[in-house]
Amino acid sequence: MKQVIAFVFFLTAALFAKAQTEVKVMSYNIRLDVKSDGENWWEKRKDKVAGLVNYYEADFVGLQEVVHNQLLYLKDSLTGYNFIGVGRDDGKEAGEYSCIFYKKDKYSVVEQSTFWLSPTPDVPSKGWDAALNRVCTYGLFKNNKTKKLVWVFNTHFDHMGKLARLESAKLIIKKIHELNTKNYPVIVSGDFNSKPEDGPSQYMMANMQNSRSISKLVYGAPDTWNGFKFNERPNGCIDYIFVSKDDRISVLKFATITDSYDMKYPSDHFPVLATINIDK
Repeated sequence: MKQVIAFVFFLTAALFAKAQTEVKVMSYNIRLDVKSDGENWWEKRKDKVAGLVNYYEADFVGLQEVVHNQLLYLKDSLTGYNFIGVGRDDGKEAGEYSCIFYKKDKYSVVEQSTFWLSPTPDVPSKGWDAALNRVCTYGLFKNNKTKKLVWVFNTHFDHMGKLARLESAKLIIKKIHELNTKNYPVIVSGDFNSKPEDGPSQYMMANMQNSRSISKLVYGAPDTWNGFKFNERPNGCIDYIFVSKDDRISVLKFATITDSYDMKYPSDHFPVLATINIDK
């Protein structure tokens, strides 16, 4: 009888474990490549950025401010990753990417695209009062083992346009509703240039869940903008990972990663990392 009970317990535990998928997601603004950054120029810190991403081994890494030469370096330097995304200036290679790197042994791309944060989202364009073109890249990914599907979006809101940031949030939520007709789990990462009390973040949180707020374990302070100022307190939470309002989704852990080297940060933003559990 004890052997039967033990077997039933083992089988139940195995089935429960199989019925869940753990997904690690990172959002990271890596700061574009501009030589005027001096000691923080990309060429002097690129190995630190790549090393950080490789160490934490997220399944999905939403990156912002990635110009093409940075993309090529990361494509070669990140172990086991592929990416989706296009440059925001021409829909090809010009301008910054809001690309998504993903673990290619664990996930396959079912569909992917990029839209512009503007009233004309299907063509390269600048929206509302924005200073620059802004984009959102997304993909529908299939877990190669479980065959389950998840949407992942990654974006970077404008730093100047107040109206543009709010309208960008509305556009992303609208796009999710249009695409997600089969009610798959949705994850949105990005630099929203918006603090938690601001309108764009509030709109996102009204329609999705802030993974930090619902995480069972939180490590690190909420502030994500450091400005490369190692001896000053970081100023403001503007980087987020949102998850859909879905009973199948829970967040196990959330961290603001403040790793440094030689009293310097790898970027002017801290990456954030969420471990998300999805019940199938």
